[in-house]
Amino acid sequence: MSLFQTLIPSRYRGAGSDGNVGLSQTVKPAYEIKETADSYGLTVYLPGVAKDAVEITAEDGQVRLTARRAWQQPESWTALYRESADAPYELVLAHDNVIDADKIVAELRDGVLRVSLPKSETVKPRKIAVS
Repeated sequence: MSLFQTLIPSRYRGAGSDGNVGLSQTVKPAYEIKETADSYGLTVYLPGVAKDAVEITAEDGQVRLTARRAWQQPESWTALYRESADAPYELVLAHDNVIDADKIVAELRDGVLRVSLPKSETVKPRKIAVS
């Protein structure tokens, strides 16, 4: 047994020939939601995901995020063990049509996706003038 084999947790010693323990199902990413008077802020943690691997849709009272992390091993490496498997992510958030889907803005930087979900004008508080 090599030194590296002793460093690998025993539950993973049966990893595939590429050293990958793999993921067989969709992963729900870690996320946070914050609220301001005008919008909701969604922060989703997607380490290793490229911008072109992220898709966000808003329809039928749902905001759906799908993404895929694709790990690329340099040619000169031989993977002995890795837990950072290719991973499909999916997050579905339901809302009561309070989001203005035409104004959603998203930015992915350093593995953190920030999505601004502006509130629909119909749900924003309004000041009513009394005559």
